[in-house]
Amino acid sequence: MMPESLARTLKFSRESLLNLAATLAIAAPVVLGLMHTDQIRAQAPAPAAAPSPAPGPASNFAQDLTGTWQGTLHAGQDLRLVLKITKTDGGVFNAVAYSIDQGGAPIPVAKTTLDGGAVKMAVTAIGGTYEGKMSADGKSIVGSWSQGPNPLPLTYTRATPETEWTIPPPPVQLPPMAADANPSFEVATIKPSKPDDQRKAFIVQGNQFHIINQPLTQIISFAFDVQAKQVIGLPDWADSDKFDIDGKPDGEGAPNGKQWKIMIQKMLADRFKFTFHKDKKELSVYVLSVSKTGAKLTKNDSAPNGLPGLFFQGGLGKLNVRNALMTDFTGLMQGVVLDRPVVDQTGLTGRFDFTLNWTPDDSQFAGMGARIPPPTDSADAPPNLYTAIQEQIGLKLEATRAPADVMIIDHVEKPSAN
Repeated sequence: MMPESLARTLKFSRESLLNLAATLAIAAPVVLGLMHTDQIRAQAPAPAAAPSPAPGPASNFAQDLTGTWQGTLHAGQDLRLVLKITKTDGGVFNAVAYSIDQGGAPIPVAKTTLDGGAVKMAVTAIGGTYEGKMSADGKSIVGSWSQGPNPLPLTYTRATPETEWTIPPPPVQLPPMAADANPSFEVATIKPSKPDDQRKAFIVQGNQFHIINQPLTQIISFAFDVQAKQVIGLPDWADSDKFDIDGKPDGEGAPNGKQWKIMIQKMLADRFKFTFHKDKKELSVYVLSVSKTGAKLTKNDSAPNGLPGLFFQGGLGKLNVRNALMTDFTGLMQGVVLDRPVVDQTGLTGRFDFTLNWTPDDSQFAGMGARIPPPTDSADAPPNLYTAIQEQIGLKLEATRAPADVMIIDHVEKPSAN
């Protein structure tokens, strides 16, 4: 995840990325960006939860979702999920979800419907959906949770006051670290990734930083805000060997994006004996600018000092961007999607929310080893990346050549033991 950016991003997904997205909400996606898991859960206020109804005749439940529901999702580990559902005077359902084995923070459910026993829920904050069928007695919902290309079975059962699980208190929000602090990792644990792990992410949880299933090339790109072609002289193992890294800062408070990257840079120097010098080289680059029609982005003023979330959910080419600077977006594009640096010439300031849906081609996501399916003739297929950027978010991506900073590697070793 780039420049003053944190792009690559979520939690327990069957997809692969760099959001994006490792250990966040429910069955998280690939994190192609740095994401603070508490922020994702708090993007919208949680509705007040009604107490679980007492058991009664089946007819009382037939077309009623209100109350407490719970079920276990098998997503690499067993995750206990709880739903609290209320209904307005106008008959609209309001719901909030909890993944209680991942903390007690609420996850807002954007939309909940019940139609003839068919239950549908949209959890847009984390790109998830649930679809199921309520039983005739109204005591269970059998369905599946989708937060990637492979839906997972999930059955909810109606809880009573005697059977409902305890929701832990939400995590304490840390105050920000001093802006002038120059932190290091107090401790950093580095382990080889499991060969069958499909998650890929850079994630912040409280004052913990997690790098999941990443090669050294991606870690360098993230820490120094460079594209792979700007790094010259790395050994072959820097791209083939994958690492899981957990770190905790030596200072008080929640670091900002720049401070997390400083810590990773120091860790690379200490544990990988990483040294380099800078130079200039003319490279093929992409320039991102505003199109003639104007930008189509939603301003986000909710967390001006918060970390961004950039993550793919539902497949590569389905990008969710939350609370991100333009440099976060260009960092993600150059670090994960495209094969060359991306220069931001939009002139756009502030943080934005948007989604981008395109059909990738075989030149994209190469650094992830992704298998891009052949193009389809379907009329429903999303456009290519360049068209999608212009039509969906009002920006323009063009190829050119320009002088660019490069990093010449002087020395690097496989990491020292913990």
